[in-house]
Amino acid sequence: MTANFTSHRRTLYGLFAGWIMAQGALADGTPDAPPAPSPESFAVHGEFTYVEQEDSGFHAPYAGRNSLTPDRGKETTDANIAMGVALWSGAEAWINPEIDEGFGLDNTLGVAGFPSGEAYKVGKNQPYLRLPRLFVRDTINGDGDGDGDREPVEAAANWLGGEQSANRWVITVGKFGVTDIFDTNQYAHDPRADFLNWSVIDGGAFDYAADAWGFTVGAVAERYQGAWTVRAGIVDLSTIPNSPHLDPGFHEFQMLFEAEHRHEIAGQPGKAKLTLFDSRGRMGLLSQAVQLALTTDTPVNIAAVRQYRSRLGGDFNVEQQLLADLGLFVRVSKAGGNVEPYEFTDIDRSVSTGLSVKGTAWGRGADTVGFAAVDNGISAEREQYLNAGGLGILIGDGQLPHPGPEEILETYYSVAVASFAALSFDYQWINNPGYNRDRGPVSLFAVRVHAQF
Repeated sequence: MTANFTSHRRTLYGLFAGWIMAQGALADGTPDAPPAPSPESFAVHGEFTYVEQEDSGFHAPYAGRNSLTPDRGKETTDANIAMGVALWSGAEAWINPEIDEGFGLDNTLGVAGFPSGEAYKVGKNQPYLRLPRLFVRDTINGDGDGDGDREPVEAAANWLGGEQSANRWVITVGKFGVTDIFDTNQYAHDPRADFLNWSVIDGGAFDYAADAWGFTVGAVAERYQGAWTVRAGIVDLSTIPNSPHLDPGFHEFQMLFEAEHRHEIAGQPGKAKLTLFDSRGRMGLLSQAVQLALTTDTPVNIAAVRQYRSRLGGDFNVEQQLLADLGLFVRVSKAGGNVEPYEFTDIDRSVSTGLSVKGTAWGRGADTVGFAAVDNGISAEREQYLNAGGLGILIGDGQLPHPGPEEILETYYSVAVASFAALSFDYQWINNPGYNRDRGPVSLFAVRVHAQF
């Protein structure tokens, strides 16, 4: 690490310590309150997350523009405020200004299942301000047969406390993250609190619409009815694949559909979700890009063969409580492997599974341990494209003579150091990073500090 990196890290630690002290009087020693009998009219919540991640030395006989580099370390920091206000009965508006700083390993390149969900595709050495969320949510409670059953809504960031009907409509319009609503999973979905790897916290092949920070604009409608929820939405894609800018004219867009079923198995609750997406925009066929490069004796350039087309995909997502302190999750996702991915990462098929364990058995009920295993794969067309020197969203070693699946193991331990703060230690082992049997395996170590109020 350089002296500048060390000084920078100390500064961030100092900022975090000051933030914790400021919030301690608000959060420390305050018992969790039950849901308020009347809805909140206004709320303010905040979060701070710092992640430092390093990779080990590993076998790397060659490298390309998008390769992971051995023996590197990076850090990321974000702090945000979520402010919400009630508009009318059932409706609320939220705004989330956020300050970010830092980079992912190799500027978030080198592994399709990237090891830090706290790392964006862009970064800066200085703090910078963003506005990831600005939206209105309207909950239309029913009053027909069965609709009068009420359930509490716990006060949280981007949710006003109160109550809602079991059967209801929910409409969300504005700027938000697709994965705020779709493909959620209580055991593997939040890089600030549980796993870090991209292909664990989301379906690896779920190429959801987003700018380079993971957010979009659009509208989503949800219908809750009994044990079922159906969601449908239309959201904006980037101007071009993997761009920091959303399409201002909504010419590149994505349609989403999700069906969720809630159930019990042996008295333990669980959920199963099927998510489908159709991205419509200017994308290139991989085989055409390779053929053009061969016939013109020029480097492979996917942008040269982009035409307006669709990329379809889906994700099956299960969360199942096995015991009061033990949960299981499974995701299986697949997307079109003949066309370039538009937003997320270079994965055509992915299977992930794991366990989440609370520390009650050893007297640490607020602690959590997680274990996950992932198998990511790509199509034959994508293998040929990468071997010809093509670059993906995150990967591209300049060649790929010996392709193989990207295999990932991740485990973390989250220690509750206060009622409002946690310290986590994360380890990942990645075999065939970038689907390349010639490179790796690589071990990655991370420390995460998270606080919220």
